[in-house]
Amino acid sequence: MSQIIIPNEIITNKIYFIRNQKVMLDRDLAELYEVEPRRLREQVKRNSTKFPEHFMFRLNEIEIELMVSQNAITSKQSLGGSLPYVFTEHGVLQLASVLKSERATQMSIKIIEVFVSLRDFLTDNLNLKLEVDMIKKKLINHDKNIELVFTYLDELMDKQENKFERTKIGYKK
Repeated sequence: MSQIIIPNEIITNKIYFIRNQKVMLDRDLAELYEVEPRRLREQVKRNSTKFPEHFMFRLNEIEIELMVSQNAITSKQSLGGSLPYVFTEHGVLQLASVLKSERATQMSIKIIEVFVSLRDFLTDNLNLKLEVDMIKKKLINHDKNIELVFTYLDELMDKQENKFERTKIGYKK
């Protein structure tokens, strides 16, 4: 059993965010599993009960056009002429069980590790963003308090100036 050596970045670049889910295209998974995309789709169709909607779904024309316009894929032709399936993290794991190859099993593990590290990265960034937002709110509050102090100081200085003004004595013209 040889270890699969593929940089995580290659897998990460094949993960897309569609319908509020992180997914991978069937053709990308077929390439990573070293199987024909047609064979992968056949196995999925034969085992359709193992792939509920939250494991896998088919892209529609609008989603494909959007991916082409954002350069996520080069063209519609690169998809092989049919609407592609996309697989969520759970679907990727399930694929290994229907493809039944050592490569598919190892690659699924590697892909799941990338999904988990991506989720951790996003969670860490979210926590960091929340902390930055909290600091911004504190700074805004501090700015308001400082402005208030200066306003009070100005009022006090005006009162002090008025207090020391005397009426002038003498002849008035």
